Amino acid sequence: MANGLVIAAGASLGDSLFLIVTFILLLILVKHFAWGPVVKMMDQRAKKISDDLDGAATSRQQAEKMAAQRQSELKNSKSEALQIVNTAKENGEKRRQEILTAAQNDAAAVKVKAREDAEQARTEALNSARSDVAQISVDIAEKMIGKELNAADQKDLIDSYIKGLTTADETR
Repeated sequence: MANGLVIAAGASLGDSLFLIVTFILLLILVKHFAWGPVVKMMDQRAKKISDDLDGAATSRQQAEKMAAQRQSELKNSKSEALQIVNTAKENGEKRRQEILTAAQNDAAAVKVKAREDAEQARTEALNSARSDVAQISVDIAEKMIGKELNAADQKDLIDSYIKGLTTADETR
């Protein structure tokens, strides 16, 4: 029995030794052929994830920066639009004042022209009336006196009559 144990123990020791050597050899082969590529692949994966996270953070920062820039541009656009509207209002008000002033000036010019025309017509009417009155008075004087007046007498008579008309016209 003891021999059987030694043989069994020897076989067992040989088997164990074979298994240990095979296991170590297998570990070396796995380390050389599988572990290196797996670790390399895991490192690459970790680096890719890290780069993706950094890229996402950078993209988020750029997006926030662009959002702030758009907000600023929107405020500037609103300010510019308000400025354009105010400028247009001011220009419109200036133009309205110019038109109003021009219309008032034109109205004043028309009034002055109308007064001048009325004065001209009045003067012409008075001159015509004076002429007619002078002729009528000469005709009446000729009939009353019975003779023709000479030019000097006629002029004196007309001047005195016109003075009478002018003073009568001024008293109205």
